[in-house]
Amino acid sequence: MPEQTLAGKVAVVTGASMGIGDAIAKLFAENGARVALLSRDSGRAEAARARIGFAGQTMALACDVRHREEIDRAIGLTLHHFQKIDIWVNNAGRGILTSLDGVTMADVREVFDTNLFGALEGMKAIIPVMRQQGGGAIINISSVAGHIPLPFHPIYSGTKFAMNAIGKAARMELAGAGINVLTVCPGYVRTDFGVNAIKGEDYKAVRPKSVRGISVERVARATLQGYLKGKREVVVPWFMHPVIKLYQLLPGVVEWGMKRNLRGKL
Repeated sequence: MPEQTLAGKVAVVTGASMGIGDAIAKLFAENGARVALLSRDSGRAEAARARIGFAGQTMALACDVRHREEIDRAIGLTLHHFQKIDIWVNNAGRGILTSLDGVTMADVREVFDTNLFGALEGMKAIIPVMRQQGGGAIINISSVAGHIPLPFHPIYSGTKFAMNAIGKAARMELAGAGINVLTVCPGYVRTDFGVNAIKGEDYKAVRPKSVRGISVERVARATLQGYLKGKREVVVPWFMHPVIKLYQLLPGVVEWGMKRNLRGKL
């Protein structure tokens, strides 16, 4: 696939009011894209648009990805304003920090509705638009937790494993239509993920306190490079690649390390 450019492209970013989505929207705008920032809260979407500072090439829209009619409305308004959509970024997500034993099915459904079904609805809505336009790109912001299941994150990991599989399968299906599907898998990222997550009373932290995580800007840069190069998947930071491979080959070794971090907490 020939290398892309952002100049003149139109991108839609869900969950764009903070964190990774905000950073992606800002970087894309800086590189010449026109960007629609979507968030459940229109005020927060407008605040993010103001922070980005590219008023002439951005717009902010309220959109809860759990509701298909809101996705369709956002697509219609973006097409009306920018005439096309070249890139769709599924970034909206919800964390859930609890064990399988401690989780409620209501919380499971809420997280799946946002993380997985919201992304699927976005893909289902935008694919016909991109087919008609003759191509495009879908970017799914997933997680290393979609390769390595984490204790006390079983539901979150489940949504990301599914996102990884669906995105990669769809990529093969859509190649003939000129639509690339990129899966972005960050490791630990310094965001308010934990603050905004659903928390169970039995939650135990797996991450060692010494691990600070990477910045949202680093994830945004990796996402941009993955798009420009038409990649299948981007894992960031790079040193998570061997950890994923180690888990695939010797899962017991990685599980031993995670259990060691949990020692004394169980």
